[in-house]
Amino acid sequence: MRLNLAKSAGFCFGVRRALDIAAKTAQSNKNVVMLGDIVHNEQVVNKIRASGIKKTGRLNAGKGKTLLIRAHGAPLAIFNKAKKLGYKIIDATCPMVKEIHKIAGKMENKGYCVIVIGDKEHDEVRGIIGQLKNKSIVIDKITGIPLSRIKKIRKACVVVQSTQNIDNTLAILAVLKKHILRTVFFNTICQPTRTKQEEIKSMPLQNDIMIIIGSRESANTRRLYEISRSLNKRSWRVNSAKEIKPSWLIGVKTIGITAGASTPQESIEEIISYLSNPPRSGNSR
Repeated sequence: MRLNLAKSAGFCFGVRRALDIAAKTAQSNKNVVMLGDIVHNEQVVNKIRASGIKKTGRLNAGKGKTLLIRAHGAPLAIFNKAKKLGYKIIDATCPMVKEIHKIAGKMENKGYCVIVIGDKEHDEVRGIIGQLKNKSIVIDKITGIPLSRIKKIRKACVVVQSTQNIDNTLAILAVLKKHILRTVFFNTICQPTRTKQEEIKSMPLQNDIMIIIGSRESANTRRLYEISRSLNKRSWRVNSAKEIKPSWLIGVKTIGITAGASTPQESIEEIISYLSNPPRSGNSR
């Protein structure tokens, strides 16, 4: 079998930067905490925990403590509360996500209603809307557009979760433009996501099967899988080699491989090693 690995597979700049900041913070600070996981990947989370950084569900007295802001960012209320409680704050928010914060805040100050295209419960989206003074609108899919609210808006600024599907984004935007007289759109899908999505639109057509590596908690990995599956039904999402079924490989000559932005290199290498010398039986590993 020939293995074809996507050039963009694995960590994006923002995740790599956040992990570097986390490692340095753990070395130079005691009692470091995070509100949630630094990224959505179990292996990465375990490494962060092993470095001594603790996950917490709420902020308490912060004297002598350091709060590490995750790659997805956080609402302004979290920063303000942490400062009030005495935490030292280390901000590992992805710079591209920070740029979305700036755009949304600037446009709100100009009188625009901010609309965010993204997953409603995702940490990044919560961080974006948490920068604003007024309540924003979050839309995750074309069937979820609140038309009754949209039709009342005179002018809107539309930003996008950095890891969104561009096709889904453009479909939603087209509907918004029909109902809002003045719509200013900022395509804030980050370049690593665009590159990954460009590759995943061609690779499933060029390979017998596709293996997408990443956690089921990762939104960007899920989107890669969904796009791949729509083009090639023999697409599978796995987080480790033990999830691969030998039956998937029967009669296969080419395998396309990609990985989400929060998938570590060791996970990719493990799966490549397994696929380079798969079991010969038809039984599950």
